[in-house]
Amino acid sequence: MSFNLRNRSLLDLKDFAPRDIRYLLDLATELKRAKSAGNEHPRLKGKNIALIFEKASTRTRCAFEVAVHDQGGHVTYIDSVGSQMGHKESLKDTARVLGRLYDGIEYRGFHQTVVEDLARFSHVPVWNGLTDEAHPTQVLADLLTMQEFGEKPLHELSFCYLGDARFNMGCSLLVGGTQMGMDVRIAAPAGLQPPAELVAEMRRLAQITGARITIETDPLKAVAGADFIYTDVWVSMGEPDEVWKQRIDQLLPYQVNTALMRASGKARTRFMHCLPAFHNLETEVGRQVHEKYGLKEIEVTDEVFESDASIVFSQAENRMHTIKAVLVATLA
Repeated sequence: MSFNLRNRSLLDLKDFAPRDIRYLLDLATELKRAKSAGNEHPRLKGKNIALIFEKASTRTRCAFEVAVHDQGGHVTYIDSVGSQMGHKESLKDTARVLGRLYDGIEYRGFHQTVVEDLARFSHVPVWNGLTDEAHPTQVLADLLTMQEFGEKPLHELSFCYLGDARFNMGCSLLVGGTQMGMDVRIAAPAGLQPPAELVAEMRRLAQITGARITIETDPLKAVAGADFIYTDVWVSMGEPDEVWKQRIDQLLPYQVNTALMRASGKARTRFMHCLPAFHNLETEVGRQVHEKYGLKEIEVTDEVFESDASIVFSQAENRMHTIKAVLVATLA
């Protein structure tokens, strides 16, 4: 069976079929082994890639830059003040310029329509590094990490995402887990669950892939039997600080702590987080929340974050390997 993803854009995981995702995970594993062994073959020589960041980033930027450099390509980093896109030049015009200069474009920002328009008008592969609606490169890394630590095929594994599931992480994990035929649990208050139309779409897909989908308000019930427990920050980038009190009131029962981890009933349940995480008072945001609301830990406790169950830094590393697989598959 042959796979040809050349010149494809990755705007949302729904753009790719389950077999495409499996191919990317296999390729990421191959590239990871090659890097570790020191015999990586550069397949992006002569390729130039634009990295557009309207939202700041650590992992996404570094993962793309290292992945491109490892493969022999070159990058140009463009931040929110580094271009005239949307200010003095329309998005459509910027896309048509960049498409003539670069072989591919990464975009990290707010609206899904922006990354879609970049792909429509640039006529080169475009990769979504994060929008409000989707975070496909993160979920590819998550799937690779679960594959590595799960000790079973992906379709036999279960994971539970807890927190605000309306936006990119909750939605993209629902999509990726369904495509891989996994046992997918989402634990969130009624007002913070994934959009009903997306849940309905994934339930239809689950009839084909064999996935099991559970949307639950009870966090203890949701994590029972889970192989992986996953959470994210409670206030997304770009949201006003005023929503912190509301989210704390809504989501404190969903904090990942030792009791919640034990509620899985499995000794080897792993903890996952896409980072950054507010698990102590060593960040400015963490200190501000503590001063206003008295919490020393927010979505996850330091005890869980620093425990042997935590595989968050393997996730972070796997951002590079899976992004590299996407670049190689779509450009090389």
